[in-house]
Amino acid sequence: MADERTQTLTSLHPWAWWCWAIGIGIAVSGTTNPLLLALIATAMVAVVMLRRSDAPWARSVKTYLLLSLFVIGMRLFFQILLGGNHGETVLFTLPQVPLPDWAAGIQLGGTVTAEALTSTLYDALRLAVMLLCIGAANALANPRQALRSVPAALYEASVAVVIALSVAPQLIESVQRVRRARRLRGNSSTSLRTLGTIAMPVLADAVERSMALAAGMESRGFGRTRGLPTKGTLPLMLVSSMVATAGVFLLLSTDFWALSLGLLATGVTAATLGLRLAGRRLRVTAYRPHPWRARETLVAASGVLAAVVVLGLGWLDPDALGPALASLLDPAALTPSTNPLVWPGLSLPMLVVVGLVLAPIPLTRARHRAETASTRNDTRVRSLRPRAEIEPERELAWR
Repeated sequence: MADERTQTLTSLHPWAWWCWAIGIGIAVSGTTNPLLLALIATAMVAVVMLRRSDAPWARSVKTYLLLSLFVIGMRLFFQILLGGNHGETVLFTLPQVPLPDWAAGIQLGGTVTAEALTSTLYDALRLAVMLLCIGAANALANPRQALRSVPAALYEASVAVVIALSVAPQLIESVQRVRRARRLRGNSSTSLRTLGTIAMPVLADAVERSMALAAGMESRGFGRTRGLPTKGTLPLMLVSSMVATAGVFLLLSTDFWALSLGLLATGVTAATLGLRLAGRRLRVTAYRPHPWRARETLVAASGVLAAVVVLGLGWLDPDALGPALASLLDPAALTPSTNPLVWPGLSLPMLVVVGLVLAPIPLTRARHRAETASTRNDTRVRSLRPRAEIEPERELAWR
């Protein structure tokens, strides 16, 4: 209990990590600059390696890195296989396979140009970095703690989302546990034949953990209600969602800033009111709720500011800026040209975005050091207690 309480006080709020990662993902979606994407990916990996805990699910970033490399490789492979003859710089030519008339517009083989490969590489790199954002959030944020910090009216949706987000880390943890057990029994083979023998224990472990989670939630009265739902909450939330969506659409597609911001603010306020009214009928409590402090706000704001900088830079018109300001900001550097090929460059706002990605390093502290210190202090306190109080706890732990 002492370790869990100390970890809650020293670790960062899980939703702060998710706000940081989602903001970076939005920023990544607004650029195809490979230099900026590579710097963002390197900065995110550095944050994960320096600020992740020692939990097994925190090692999932390696899997997301491999998945990102797989996405890049598959996009390039299909670009080479299916062809793409736009561009003048021919790298090589593959034998072209004739296709029937019903497959018009599709070709197998043919010329492969540098412009087509570069364009595909930029898009694949953007998608890979967005996947890495999800992996970083999964490695840094504890999904079980995230479940404690959602509105009461969204407990059903939050359970589904948290379970969906924790599937990959739990599967990785199960695979590591099964492989460790096999190595302890003297079987360290890694061939394809062992996949079938590993799959069944992993599936059984996943089912067992799901049943244990369901039994624990049922025994604690999870989702227990205390009356009928408040009338009008569902129409209020539906209408507020439509109003907020209309505000976002007008904000992105028109110049009516006042109307769009007013609709967005009205929709968000009405949705918040509807959630509070709907949550009154639920007896949902939080055991040792995770506090939201100033550093959580700063970490979440760093991701939001990264998205604002990239999206704001993309909305700028280079012709409307002065020559000096246009050369300093350089909005065109977000999407470097691939036809004709130009070497991508970096501007000052892009370096600011990389600095915002690295902001959690000075704003937080290493979690494994704090947990190790708390464990050492808790062990020291336990050693001073009478033996008659420690033995029953050991007996319960073995049970």
